[in-house]
Amino acid sequence: MAAWSIVPDGLAIAIRLTPRGGRDSLDGVETLADGRQVLKARVRAAPSEGEANTALVALLAKELAISRSQLSLTAGASARLKRILVQGDGAVLAARLQKRFCEI
Repeated sequence: MAAWSIVPDGLAIAIRLTPRGGRDSLDGVETLADGRQVLKARVRAAPSEGEANTALVALLAKELAISRSQLSLTAGASARLKRILVQGDGAVLAARLQKRFCEI
């Protein structure tokens, strides 16, 4: 399974978040032990009171050049593994991620 997939509302992204990671960045695609792929992300924010989730949404919005209101956390609010729904044209959004993380 890819780290992101086109869904009727836009794009679903599987993410492994590292809070207190020293910097805000997206670090590429990683394959987990069970074979699933996730987008690795790290944020400086602490994992308390939703600060790390808010920082993740801001980071993804900046990376995809979209508004934060187009992003919603659909799973994993208190876990490292998260699922984010990005509203918009799924093909365009997937192409942006593909270009950024899957260059040959």
